[in-house]
Amino acid sequence: MTSSIVVHRVATEDIPSAAVESWRGDLLARLSGGARIVTLYGRHLGDDVTITAVLRGPDQAVHVSRTIVQADAGYHEMTTTQPALHCFERELHEQTGLRIAGHPWLKPVRYEGRDQAAMNDYPFYKVDGKEVHEVAVGPIHAGVIEPGSFRFMCHGEQVVHLEVHLGYQHRGVEKRLLRSDPRRLAPLVETIAGDTSVGHTWAYCAAIEGLSGCDLDLETEVARAVALELERVAMHLASLSGLAADVGFLQGATTYGRLRTTAINTTMRLCGSRFGRTTIVPGGLGRPLTSASMSAVTEAIQVLQRDVAIINDCFLSSRTVQHRLQHVGVLTQSDAWSLGIVGHAARASGLAGDLRAGVKRGAYDLVPLAAVSCNEGDCWARARIRILEIDASLAWLAEVSATYPGWSPPPRRVVGRLAPRQLVIAMAEGWRGEVVHCLETDEAGGLAHYKVQDPSLRNWMGLALAVRGNEISDFPICNKSFDLSYCGNDL
Repeated sequence: MTSSIVVHRVATEDIPSAAVESWRGDLLARLSGGARIVTLYGRHLGDDVTITAVLRGPDQAVHVSRTIVQADAGYHEMTTTQPALHCFERELHEQTGLRIAGHPWLKPVRYEGRDQAAMNDYPFYKVDGKEVHEVAVGPIHAGVIEPGSFRFMCHGEQVVHLEVHLGYQHRGVEKRLLRSDPRRLAPLVETIAGDTSVGHTWAYCAAIEGLSGCDLDLETEVARAVALELERVAMHLASLSGLAADVGFLQGATTYGRLRTTAINTTMRLCGSRFGRTTIVPGGLGRPLTSASMSAVTEAIQVLQRDVAIINDCFLSSRTVQHRLQHVGVLTQSDAWSLGIVGHAARASGLAGDLRAGVKRGAYDLVPLAAVSCNEGDCWARARIRILEIDASLAWLAEVSATYPGWSPPPRRVVGRLAPRQLVIAMAEGWRGEVVHCLETDEAGGLAHYKVQDPSLRNWMGLALAVRGNEISDFPICNKSFDLSYCGNDL
């Protein structure tokens, strides 16, 4: 395949399977040896639960393994040894009822269906002490953001512990994805996380194309990458606008916000939607790109490069901004690695992982895009990493528009039947981080299981750790520096 994102396909009968203790030992050994967990999930097969683990090794090779275990027997937890597994094991227990013995934090990630009524009894962590007090924020917030509950344990103004409790708008996305023709799910996938429409849809389409053997041309891959980079630029600009507003830097709040409009209006000229919907469909593009639409991209890139440079200089040189963001909300590199943090939050803590870097095929081979990183791990670093990524994406877009001045990708290709008894894992580098879609087909080529993973699932615990030791008044900027998705978590 020429896909510009990571796509791994394997026949289900070829997936290594072992007894649960052997599987567990092998998984822990690989993680201790430098591999990284991509996802871990389970599904019921009769009275048993099939657990699938997906890893990427230090050489970036994808490794898939499985075990089958009785739900009431379960296995002994792995989170104590590998904290990055905490959200996966919690979700596994929540969705399947699998017993996970000894888990230190076996609380629901979200409350599904009939269990939503139990949310009021959520067991928040307690910190004892005469001078310790609790501050409850949410679940209903000002503005239009989705509901989420934040429980702060404070000693004076200092945060001792923050617990994030989500799941108030669980939508049952994964179950809904199994109800229709798997080749016609793009309109639903686009709404999984509305600010990452392109990232999620590309992962879905690449998985479907991998299962059907639909190999796309380079021009279509480049067009998809153009949409993905415009989405990245727009959302990083929106985040910088919010950060600037939170610290009272009004020039940045208004100017970054204005430039975000330029970016999303450019996306609208490409596909008809400011949020990138209908851009990508199985087999190609929702709307053919033309030389005129690419000229619009070229014009917008010139405006963005000029004006972003001006406001970046003002933002980075402002003493007020530096004072409010530096040394606040620090997430160390070791904590980021142990928690499995992904995306710009990981790169701000010195971890260089980026699915676009070093790709040997497709759009990011034609025009390489190097990963950027910072080392401080604070709010200042998470702001600067956005600025660096905006600059890198704009430079990439400018080179692509110069490479393809007479743009004319071929028509959309027909996507045939999906191959039976296959598992495909597709990973795209969304603006927040690694978007993962896992699709498994049954004997007839229909979907047997669909696992969706937004980067927010992995990164919420990073926010909780970053807030510790800071004043509670610093929480808004810590929260905005991560800029995580409620709906991306509450699938």
